[in-house]
Amino acid sequence: MLGSFRLRVFAALVLMVSGFAASPALAADSGLAPPVQMAPIQAAPVQTASVSNLPNLAAFVREQTTQTVAAEARAAAEQAAQIVPAAARPLKDLVIGFVDFGNQDEEQLCLAKAVYFEARSESLEGQLAVAEVVLNRSRSGVYPSGICAVVTQHAQFSFIHAGRFPAPNTSSDAWHKALAIAEIARKHLATAVAPNVLWYHADYVAPAWGRQRTRVAQIGTHIFYS
Repeated sequence: MLGSFRLRVFAALVLMVSGFAASPALAADSGLAPPVQMAPIQAAPVQTASVSNLPNLAAFVREQTTQTVAAEARAAAEQAAQIVPAAARPLKDLVIGFVDFGNQDEEQLCLAKAVYFEARSESLEGQLAVAEVVLNRSRSGVYPSGICAVVTQHAQFSFIHAGRFPAPNTSSDAWHKALAIAEIARKHLATAVAPNVLWYHADYVAPAWGRQRTRVAQIGTHIFYS
């Protein structure tokens, strides 16, 4: 019995060895590939905003907002100017809006003095008409070409004495208006008389030359001729 038991154990060991030897061949015959060893996947680092960049970002946002608001304000101002151009604004508004005091050249000062001494008691339109007569003369080719030369020409304006201007009251409201009217006239921002109007006189006098000219308008106490 002992011999047969040993034979059975030996046979079992032989079968086990044979099975292990046949396993690779069976795997090849079945077409199955051995398991592939995969390398571990490493996740890419996530880029996060640095806390130190936040102040720069806030400054950039503020700058962009400020620029946008400024651009919108400029656009609104330009649109308003297009809707009501300076030339279409009432003369009174142009005078009130004048702020360029103390920056006049000699020619504009001569024109302002002519307005001041000839028409400071007249309406704004009457003052503008006087300024335009002076300018019309300076461009006519008949009178001197400069504003100061026109005003100081002999026997043309009664407030001129020996070719010199008297001193205006430069702190008065009348002088400020005269400065404004002089600029408005020179820049053609408003018009009271036509370019061919070269003469005027007060309605309480009747000079002989008035009968030789064409009367075109009376503004206040002044009668204008072409």
